[in-house]
Amino acid sequence: SAVAAGVNLARDLGNEPGKSLTPEAFAAKAVEIAAGAGLQVEVLGPEELAELGAEAMLAVGGGSVHPPRLIRLAYAPEGADATRVIGLVGKAITFDTGGYSIKPYEGMLDMKSDMSGGAAVLGAMSALRAIGCPYHVIGTICAAENMISGEAFRPGDVIRGMNGVTFEITSTDAEGRLVLADGLVDTARRGATEMIDLATLTGAAVVALGNGTSALFATDDDMADRLLHAATTADERLWRLPLIDELESKIKGEIADLKNTGGRPGGAITAALFLRHFREGLPWAHLDIAGAARQERASSLGPKGATGVGVLTLLHYLEA
Repeated sequence: SAVAAGVNLARDLGNEPGKSLTPEAFAAKAVEIAAGAGLQVEVLGPEELAELGAEAMLAVGGGSVHPPRLIRLAYAPEGADATRVIGLVGKAITFDTGGYSIKPYEGMLDMKSDMSGGAAVLGAMSALRAIGCPYHVIGTICAAENMISGEAFRPGDVIRGMNGVTFEITSTDAEGRLVLADGLVDTARRGATEMIDLATLTGAAVVALGNGTSALFATDDDMADRLLHAATTADERLWRLPLIDELESKIKGEIADLKNTGGRPGGAITAALFLRHFREGLPWAHLDIAGAARQERASSLGPKGATGVGVLTLLHYLEA
């Protein structure tokens, strides 16, 4: 029952219109869920993000009247091995216009679901106590709205990540990797010993694998194998793609350390390579769920709309 509720929570959040599921509303929902699931929760607003040095989240959310929120969750069962702390990081762009690199009309139709990675993290963490998860788990949800205004960030801007890595903005529509950069560093600093992030990150992953399959990238083979086994058990299709070091040159910056895009060829890979710069040396896996977060028609696994993908895979991984 708790697992089903976690999946349905992620689906409901993914189906909620962007007008009502703002970053503030997402944070309020996380506080509500945490209270019922025995989780610790902390919500950081713009002032706290500035003190933290979370320039990327502030830039992505700067064009919206709804400021960004960094949502920190923690689950700490008694007697757990304190040397293993699993960090879950979710992209939660509550609506994505693409910013000044604006999306075409058709590209915005499903952008209320661009927070599906954050929804999966919240859905999974809501069930941890009920299933008796034996591990310390910390969750980080990076909630922002990518809008256009006089305060919005621009192509050509240079942003400094929380770990000091700088990146030039070549597309404001590649915003998910920016908020995840801050989320990954924050999660590592909070004591994670391994990290998994989930994001509706790239159309390139959909082109490569089609609808219904998520892409997996990982720096650790054992971690990747455990995630693939968990996904198979959960009936959530997951396929591992390579982190090709030679493609690093495509995201090498000219006036900063990195560029936030590397062109269309290998786009899912270069996005993952960008994120790898913010794993802080930890074993890390990245799930690009862009092709599986929604389905166009009802199936035996769920209704039309948001699927809640990732919740079951994470829970099987954390139970194993």
